[in-house]
Amino acid sequence: MQIGLGLYRNQLNDDYYKFARQLGVEQIVVHLENYLASNDGGQVALSRGDSDGWGQAVDGYWTYDTFRALIDELEANGLKLAAIENFAVKQWSDVLLGGPKRDEQLAALKQMIRDAGRAGVPCFGYNFSVAGVWGWVRGPFARGGAISVGFDAGAIDADEPIPDGMVWNMRYAAGEAGKTVPPVSQEEIWARASYFLNEILPVAEEVGVRLAAHPDDPPMEALRGAARLVNQPEKYHRLVSINPSPSNTLELCLGSVQEMSGGDVYDTVARFARENRIGYIHFRNVKGKVPNYHEVFVDEGDIDMARIMKILKVNGFAGVMIPDHTPEIHCDAPWHAGMAYAIGYMRALLATA
Repeated sequence: MQIGLGLYRNQLNDDYYKFARQLGVEQIVVHLENYLASNDGGQVALSRGDSDGWGQAVDGYWTYDTFRALIDELEANGLKLAAIENFAVKQWSDVLLGGPKRDEQLAALKQMIRDAGRAGVPCFGYNFSVAGVWGWVRGPFARGGAISVGFDAGAIDADEPIPDGMVWNMRYAAGEAGKTVPPVSQEEIWARASYFLNEILPVAEEVGVRLAAHPDDPPMEALRGAARLVNQPEKYHRLVSINPSPSNTLELCLGSVQEMSGGDVYDTVARFARENRIGYIHFRNVKGKVPNYHEVFVDEGDIDMARIMKILKVNGFAGVMIPDHTPEIHCDAPWHAGMAYAIGYMRALLATA
């Protein structure tokens, strides 16, 4: 097992590389997508941009040159690429929405996966969701009033429709004023996901790239009129059973699984570690379950993280774990301090597992 760090595009620079090395981290999970707040409560997804030199794309899709340059830069700084986390929303908006450009986008995604495999990208994380991460609030929810995120279904309108031109809580097009995304049933979201996986997995397997599915967070049954795909552990089993390809794996988020109303996080981790179905792990802790939960420090939540580490060890997991996100510690560098605390705790658990 290896402990890694997740970096966003604006963090791909010498300062963050040095921070990772000083923590004893070698593996990096990278978000190449870039985000800006929009004026309608969502986010604008930028798949290309010149301000930081990353995310260069052809028609919105990352290329072999982008992947290879990223890997080379990490390696020059003593680091390795563990995974790319998330497609850019504009790259697969109609795949998620079942729109008219679905097959055109899938063809471009296949080429992007071929380029990724040729460049040496081992894994691509994704979250097949129409509403995406929505409804979170920030507040002093962790120990000592540390700022973290929480969810309370009673404090939001969970049925608020999604504006036209948005998916995954991000705007990919201007959209038509007053128009909204039609409701999505359980049957429809599973049909769309199945089509996506059966199209993309043969290409991913051929070029040696694993696709890793993140569960829904918040793991509601439906949100904003759209059914959720993986909001219970057994639905992870269903997702894996769609296609037996070894490239069909899970981005196993411990916090999201614990937030689910049913199932057992320990049994879930043991099963998928034993079956070699884990692409990589988001190693984070929470208090509570839907419809009300808070993210907390890795050592204060409902999950026994030492037990999780032992389960992974016993069942032969040899992959990468990252903190994902963590409460901010009150100081001049809250993100850095929070990550350093989480990774130090993880390293201690690993040493004693």
